[in-house]
Amino acid sequence: MVTDDIVVRLGSRVRVRDVDGDAEFAVVAPEEADATADRISASSPLGRALLGRRLGDRVVRAEAPEATREQLLRVHDAAYVDELERLSPEEGLTWIDPDTAMCPDTWQAALRAAGAGILGTDLVIGRKAEAAFCSVRPPGHHAERARAMGFCFFNNVAIAAAHALEHHGLRRVAIVDFDVHHGNGTEDAFRDDSRVLMVSTFQHPFYPGSGVEGRSERMVNVPLPAGASSEEFRAAVTGEWLPALDRFRPEMIFFSAGFDAHRDDGMAMLRLVESDYAWVTHQIRTATAKHAGGRIVSMLEGGYDLGALARSTAATLEVLGADGPPAGGEVVVHPLAAEAAARAARYWPALAGVTAG
Repeated sequence: MVTDDIVVRLGSRVRVRDVDGDAEFAVVAPEEADATADRISASSPLGRALLGRRLGDRVVRAEAPEATREQLLRVHDAAYVDELERLSPEEGLTWIDPDTAMCPDTWQAALRAAGAGILGTDLVIGRKAEAAFCSVRPPGHHAERARAMGFCFFNNVAIAAAHALEHHGLRRVAIVDFDVHHGNGTEDAFRDDSRVLMVSTFQHPFYPGSGVEGRSERMVNVPLPAGASSEEFRAAVTGEWLPALDRFRPEMIFFSAGFDAHRDDGMAMLRLVESDYAWVTHQIRTATAKHAGGRIVSMLEGGYDLGALARSTAATLEVLGADGPPAGGEVVVHPLAAEAAARAARYWPALAGVTAG
């Protein structure tokens, strides 16, 4: 099964499609939406989750393009792209490494997964969409300049970010990665590029074993131990990510949205839940409103328990599609609320920083 879709927020409506088969990209002009909308299938886990949140009846369709060679070469070596195409089998499987294999449809799926991020970037920068979520496979954040690994062939989020920089002329972009595995490929692409900030959390020690060395002001990697849950994750976001975003002031933000840190996902041992993904999306959306004019493109990365993946994706989309932008400034806290937070801080340390204002 190939799934390459984009969910875009157009005006005050969320546009979603869940596709089995041909790769498609979800977008229409707002005035065309009512005429072209199709109902999402309730037979899939994502469809059921979206319908449960009353998002599934706002659906549009368009085809996700293949990324061009020029777009791929902004991130990947030419010899690597050529070799990957050569290895694409006519039948059966070609194993790239012990856990990364190509079937006859992989090459096209990978091109369209990268192309979805390109088109999402064009739409968001062109103000034809307020935000885009690219529901794609294969994922991308492990793919390095000249190496496929970890189910990844092209680094979709890096290609989209490079497109924003090179084609659209943005000066600074940020990549936010909450997959349970460190995005080694994304760091490989932008380690020496002063125009890119990467903030991430991931389980450590764990595959691929990177992320704990070479931290800098632009590579804000926060390893979390096995068993970490909401408290540790949210502390990393508020204590590390948000200050870094404020310092960097990106003009656009890209999500590497991996949902395999969910407690129900057997791939790893973090303990996040749907509300954590909704919360972090709101935090980043607020930062985007402050610094980047609200411009967000989110690329699906990991997530292997279909129920948890569907629920987490739907929770994220609900925040991305919320009517009206989030507050761009500080929340004004009533003095009585600040006093209550101070008393409760001994039990919930995250409340210690709440002050009236």
